Amino acid sequence: MIRNQQTISKSIHVSGKGYWSGLDVNVEIRPAAPNQGIAFVRRDLAGQPRIEVLPENCVDIPRRTCIQKGPASVEMIEHIMAALAGLQIDNCEIWVDRAEMPAFDGSSQDVVAQLLSVDVVDQGIAKPTLFIQEEIGVEFEGSWIKAIPGSNASPMQLRYELEYDAAVIGKQEIDLDLTPRSFVTELASARTFLLDVEAEWLRSQGLGRNVSFSDLLVFGPEGVIDNELRFENECVRHKALDVVGDLAVAGFDIAGRIIAHKSGHQLNGLFVRKLVETFTASRSTRMSA
Repeated sequence: MIRNQQTISKSIHVSGKGYWSGLDVNVEIRPAAPNQGIAFVRRDLAGQPRIEVLPENCVDIPRRTCIQKGPASVEMIEHIMAALAGLQIDNCEIWVDRAEMPAFDGSSQDVVAQLLSVDVVDQGIAKPTLFIQEEIGVEFEGSWIKAIPGSNASPMQLRYELEYDAAVIGKQEIDLDLTPRSFVTELASARTFLLDVEAEWLRSQGLGRNVSFSDLLVFGPEGVIDNELRFENECVRHKALDVVGDLAVAGFDIAGRIIAHKSGHQLNGLFVRKLVETFTASRSTRMSA
């Protein structure tokens, strides 16, 4: 189940507006050498600082994933990271001209479409992989995410269980073998969602003022407002997409079964740190054996 690392054959470009800032941002994803991983480069800042996507560079910000190195930061990276991880693209430099990444339509499909327009290049070096031998998990106030040993049929299986207090969303779940094909067909187009009362509160704080109902899913008491669902359970599919993007921060593949129950970016980040501890310990054990 160990595969080789991959990059893209040539650069791609995407652009859009940030949800929070409303500012235009341009993104160029470039090929990178083996073992480099994913790194963001702030071309708009002096010295063009480079921020590697690593657990130690993650910082806690509500509702999104953010990385920072020194004074330079990049936020809302999860949709781009999910696209790369879902297509098993491991080594890239992402050159950007803002701190906040584009929201696109609330999903990863725009990035996926551009990545699929170029070739994926096998780099001939094995991708580091954590084989789950026993349960590893974190929990907080009724939310949890864990890894357990999986089947040999697929490197990674992913299950997400969503329980929302609002009846209009309610309970949803998804369970799938995670492959590039299943990511594209089942997760990539699932969009960010929130309740209308949450949207109004954010706008009252001066956030998201340039975001319309067509840019994400906003639920009122009767359902989606001025939009249509792509899947009956689109909300849980998006939460699974977020897990894919957040787990990619670890920098290695996971061979096992991931089960998440109401987890969000912050809990996913804590889980990644625990996975990294396990991975580091397992490598140390192998080296000393």
